[in-house]
Amino acid sequence: MAMRLGEGYYDGWVLANGVRTHYSWAGTEGPVVILCHGGGPGSSGEAGWRFMLPALAKAGFRVFAPDQISMGLTDARPHAWPVLGHQSLVDHVRDFIDALCLDDVHMVGNSQGAYVAAKYAIDHPEKVRKCFFIGSATIAMSMGLPRPDGGNNAAFQALVSYDFTEEAMRRFLVAIISDPSKVSDNLVRSRHEAANRPGIRESLQAFHAYQERMRNDPKLWDRFSLIDSLPKLKVPSKFIWGVDDSFAPVQMGHELEKLLPNIPFEYIAGAGHQCQTDQPELVNNMVIDFLR
Repeated sequence: MAMRLGEGYYDGWVLANGVRTHYSWAGTEGPVVILCHGGGPGSSGEAGWRFMLPALAKAGFRVFAPDQISMGLTDARPHAWPVLGHQSLVDHVRDFIDALCLDDVHMVGNSQGAYVAAKYAIDHPEKVRKCFFIGSATIAMSMGLPRPDGGNNAAFQALVSYDFTEEAMRRFLVAIISDPSKVSDNLVRSRHEAANRPGIRESLQAFHAYQERMRNDPKLWDRFSLIDSLPKLKVPSKFIWGVDDSFAPVQMGHELEKLLPNIPFEYIAGAGHQCQTDQPELVNNMVIDFLR
């Protein structure tokens, strides 16, 4: 059973194209916002967006933060495994939006979730009003940019060495969140439990197996790549990046900005890989102002 991390939002479940999908939600009226969380171990809508959910609802939005497949409390049986890598995540968010009968949405994403939000907007521009992206090595890599440090940083190494123990979870979270007060025992325990649910490891193995195939097959890489499509995206978008991001160093943001002249970038001091966690009041207000 997941432990509640905050107040002002609620749990929901929906069957999204056969995948029993858990989500956190807040607000009952106003424009719809879909929050796409990152891809680290134990990620979920609640863990990634617990500070933003109630803030956006208070500002007059309906907000949904689904647990993407292979993460959170969402179905981890074989039919729900991400066998097409990132595209499986994008298709699941599509199925989630369709299951809730939502026709007009704003997309907000962090890290891998920013890629999911961007690719959903590219695939379904008729559905999306605006996009707001937060620090994403996945988008940078989809645009052909390498990691400036080759992955030689504590945060990336904490991810690749993650061994499904609670200690490894704490090590990873401390590395990606700059404000240590935001890494509570409750958060560590909740994400540890989510990462150790039956089927999660096998689901991640399916994801990584496709990633390996994609790296060696140009036609699969072309489906992942945003090199041609993201610079042409007509959906109004904004990108922010944490100055202190140790997982996706801020240099990646500066290089990505050069490739996306259609998207304004802003850099957030005192924030790491999860700007929305390190600087919640600032980032919440930025999202609200942009979406309005």
